[in-house]
Amino acid sequence: MKISLITPAKKQAKNGNRTTAIRWARFLREAGHHVYIDVDYGGEAVDLMIAIHAWRSATAIVRYRERFPDRPLVVCLSGTDVNTFLKSHPETTLRSMQMADSLICLHGLIGEALPAPFRKKLHVVHQSALPLPGPRRPAKRNFDVCVIGHLRDEKDPFRTALAVKRLPPESLIRVIHLGKAHTPDFANQAAAEMAANPRYRWLGEVPGWRVRRELAKTRLMVISSNQEGGANIVSEAIVAGVPVIASDIIGNRGLLGRDYPGYYPVGDEAALARLLERAETEPAFLDTLERHGRKLRPLFRPSHEKAALKQIVNSVAR
Repeated sequence: MKISLITPAKKQAKNGNRTTAIRWARFLREAGHHVYIDVDYGGEAVDLMIAIHAWRSATAIVRYRERFPDRPLVVCLSGTDVNTFLKSHPETTLRSMQMADSLICLHGLIGEALPAPFRKKLHVVHQSALPLPGPRRPAKRNFDVCVIGHLRDEKDPFRTALAVKRLPPESLIRVIHLGKAHTPDFANQAAAEMAANPRYRWLGEVPGWRVRRELAKTRLMVISSNQEGGANIVSEAIVAGVPVIASDIIGNRGLLGRDYPGYYPVGDEAALARLLERAETEPAFLDTLERHGRKLRPLFRPSHEKAALKQIVNSVAR
């Protein structure tokens, strides 16, 4: 089939939406399809559209459906679709969901947040990751903790920096933050935080190989978001064998499980600081986090994601 894969993320972007689009296009091409990635739909004759983001891709979705009312449409719901736009722009978001023949979500609990009529066409596709090319070698001089995510409100980006200010002077924890500042204000705040906080280093936007190098040498990763649709960086960390401390949100619980022992309340840097101190001083706690991640690793295999995507495409194309 000729497939239009729409993502709001531009070609140069290094965010989750673009990464997902590139990976899905590769899987679909390996299955024999012709896939065109774009940020909008120009009316081309295609057999199927897959649109990432119900609200941001709404114009493309409507244009495709008006031209091809009987051809299949798949919409992937993002975290902001479910947590923000379903409330702030319900008409547009629900219209995209209604038009779709199939809905994709990236973690197992999104259905709880959707209106009941949409749950029957909802399918979970766990985002996959590749193992590191070699064994992890965590740095020994410091107890490095990584935060991997762009600096924007949804990521609560400075929560870990605030938490480490509460650690005792003898702690060796250092925060390495990788991610693009979405506004000059965020960049200025990161620079100011580095100047005032010797435990915090912000390296800005980096290529994928640099992210993987950080996963190879970090002791653990913190994902501090106040909303997520199923962050691919959690898959990356789990597959790399990196223990994770996560904000207690549905997007993280849908990936890590309800019984995961590494949650802290959203926005609570005091609770996060306590978990970080435990990770540094209690090897058994760090081992527990890693053991839970090891059990989850099969969910994030590329073959698992590819098969799930293929099944959805085949089901709507009949």
